[in-house]
Amino acid sequence: MLVTPPDRLRTLLFLVTEDWCFWSHRVALARRARAAGYRVVIATCVDEHGDRIRNEGLELVPLKAFSRGSTDPRLEARSLREIVRVYRRIKPDITHHVAIKPVLYGSIAARLAGVPVCVNALTGLGWAFTQQGARGSLIEAMFTIAFRATLSRSGSAVLFQNPDDRDQLISRHAVTKESTVLIRGSGVDTVGIRPSAPPPGPVVIVLGARMLRDKGVGELVEAARILRARFAAGGPTFIVRLLGAPDPENPSAFTDADLAGWRAEGVIEWAGPTSDMPRELARAHIACLPSYREGLPKFLLEAAAAGLPIVTTDVPGCREVVEHGRNGLLVAVRAAAPLADALEQLIREPDLRARMGAEGRRRALAEFSEDRIVADTLALYERLLN
Repeated sequence: MLVTPPDRLRTLLFLVTEDWCFWSHRVALARRARAAGYRVVIATCVDEHGDRIRNEGLELVPLKAFSRGSTDPRLEARSLREIVRVYRRIKPDITHHVAIKPVLYGSIAARLAGVPVCVNALTGLGWAFTQQGARGSLIEAMFTIAFRATLSRSGSAVLFQNPDDRDQLISRHAVTKESTVLIRGSGVDTVGIRPSAPPPGPVVIVLGARMLRDKGVGELVEAARILRARFAAGGPTFIVRLLGAPDPENPSAFTDADLAGWRAEGVIEWAGPTSDMPRELARAHIACLPSYREGLPKFLLEAAAAGLPIVTTDVPGCREVVEHGRNGLLVAVRAAAPLADALEQLIREPDLRARMGAEGRRRALAEFSEDRIVADTLALYERLLN
């Protein structure tokens, strides 16, 4: 049992690759942890959100060598040494590692620095587990071995956002069933994001994500081309609006030139990243994310909270949010034609959109609210610490 001296706050340290990711997905949890009496420290690469994090009363430790996309062994060794030094200096009682690289490096650093408790949050198996063919099998095997070597320690929990990811790693003996915990996502602000009346004009289909092949952006562009051809002789008007930036550190990223070309073609609107997702959702009629695999996508939770019907793929993570025929439609992955069919159905049927949107809002309130997810996570901390 971990015993914290009575004159010292328990220290919770988050290890996250980038400050925007922490701000988008974990700041509500950090606020509640601080209110519950934790000293909260964020170790991350700092870009645009450093002052916001500090203004919350949270301690920020900028990481200089850590890079999400790097594979240079020398840089990776420096990164690991930096994290170990941070852990030895901060002396956290519990660490919360978010995503694959922080989980791997943070677990090693915690062991070397004598950190007693770790929460390893695998927010999705991502690019490493969506590649196909022999190369994909090799990459998956390498990560499985790495998980097996780093996550098998007492005093830790491996946190999953959907049962498919959990069951896959258990079946590969990468984690033990007893060490796993299922908490579905980082939650959604159901107060700040609310349904609104559908806007007039063309039906707006919105996708919010990084501009990656693995998010199904290419399939959505092709589906838009299919629908344009179908409606060429007369039919409903629609707009496909992409919200998000390219991600050069991800191997599946589209480029600025790709996006500019689609925009010039007239097949999509590319708005870039947004700092006001509630406003963007209020402008839309349908949310779409034809991803190859997810942990539990916050964009779909936000769309459900906003009362939008959803079209997404029948893959881990996405099917956690959407029940086919109730609050949206599930389609085959990596296939533009079924995606176009599902979008056409919702474009043509406003009453169906309204019914599905209302059900999505109900599910967001009942199952995915930020308050519920944060409370479950804090309860996990307490269980591990006591």
